[in-house]
Amino acid sequence: MAKEFGRADRVSQQIQREIAMILQREIKDPRVGMATVSDVELTRDLQHAKVFVTFFLNEEDNIEAGIKVLNDASGYIRILLGKAMKLRVVPEIRFVYDKTLVEGMRISNLITNTVRDDQLRRGESTDLSEEDRD
Repeated sequence: MAKEFGRADRVSQQIQREIAMILQREIKDPRVGMATVSDVELTRDLQHAKVFVTFFLNEEDNIEAGIKVLNDASGYIRILLGKAMKLRVVPEIRFVYDKTLVEGMRISNLITNTVRDDQLRRGESTDLSEEDRD
């Protein structure tokens, strides 16, 4: 029976925690702002890591600048990661913007608007009725 979580999965979870702490404590560049590490994809040989990040400000210019700063600082982050973790080889780090949160919010808004429009077409009230107000 295979293990539920392989070594690469466990290491990627640890890398995610460590990079989140590094971004919070060590990276002071205002272009990065508040960055959240949402996931880390690690190759099976632990040589390369793709780090997915989201930013508090979701403006296109801020996102591009933040990703560029993080990729430029990846060597420094890799050194700090190597000090924090006991790995024989610290993986090469590449930062990528994670669009899933924004897409999830967009889809949620579309569903909410569609349900509201459907209720209005049927003549149903979206407000509380007089009985529910009491």
